[in-house]
Amino acid sequence: MNKFLLLVVLAALIFSCKSKKTSLAGDDEKVDGHDFVEFFQPLKLPYQVTDTILRRKEAEGSIISYKVFTQLVPDTVLTKLFGKELKPRLYAIGKINVPKSETYLFVKASTASRKALYIVCFTRQNKFAAARPVLYSDNESAGSGIVVMDAKYTLTLTHQRKASDGQNYYKRDAYIFNEETGFVLILTESNETKTKIPPIYNPIDTLPHKHKFTGDYIQDKRNIISVRDGKDPSRILFFIHFEKAEGTCKGELKGEARFISANTARFRSGGDPCTVDLTFNPSGVSMKEVEGCGNHRDIKCSFEGYFDRRAAPKPKPPKKKG
Repeated sequence: MNKFLLLVVLAALIFSCKSKKTSLAGDDEKVDGHDFVEFFQPLKLPYQVTDTILRRKEAEGSIISYKVFTQLVPDTVLTKLFGKELKPRLYAIGKINVPKSETYLFVKASTASRKALYIVCFTRQNKFAAARPVLYSDNESAGSGIVVMDAKYTLTLTHQRKASDGQNYYKRDAYIFNEETGFVLILTESNETKTKIPPIYNPIDTLPHKHKFTGDYIQDKRNIISVRDGKDPSRILFFIHFEKAEGTCKGELKGEARFISANTARFRSGGDPCTVDLTFNPSGVSMKEVEGCGNHRDIKCSFEGYFDRRAAPKPKPPKKKG
């Protein structure tokens, strides 16, 4: 009987040692990605938090030392907001795990004059993938903010402010995570009056385009497909922006497509159901949405249409001497 009791006690001690949560508060701690992610408590979806969390007092047991945090997350994530001189106190708020995929960690950073809530994404292999601030305040900021992650792991940030005329304004941005590009903006809504049509920023404009199908394809100034060289001849990089129904239905997509035939390249990315085919001919390209790309466009339109190839600008002749 005594032997049986001894075995039970030993088993309980071993279990308690294994289940004891690693501390992240000490500067001398050596922590790997697994222990870092496990330190965070699970959060239930949908998860919603307001900027009141920035003023909330956190438990001492949730502290992460700056040195431990920057072992696994680039320090530029914090220095972009806090500068190189300030070392904010860091707190583990919680985590949301996508089964057999990435994990989202919510981390609060705080100094006497500035506070922020970050979302930090780790891969399935517990490696850092991306991060961005989702709430922010300092002694001069005004307005309020709300962060929501829904059951489909879409991250929505809403900022509200009251204007001097008493009118309440809001801006809402929605993001999804992509392993290749990090957090991708998929939707923007606002009730603020826009006096100017924002320009289209082409993020791949300056990349090489030596492949026979690379170049710029257009319908008009607000509907473009830009194609650039990939890692090898079987791949291309592309950027698509379209606006239909007088600009009320928009879509945008950036990524890498692989050729599935001599003149058709297909975009498909892990974790994203969106599939788009680009079929080229000497004078243009046809775009077709093969599978749902609702995360990258408004609901009443799709990635489709024909775009004419724009002639490459002719190089300027060299200046004559003297």
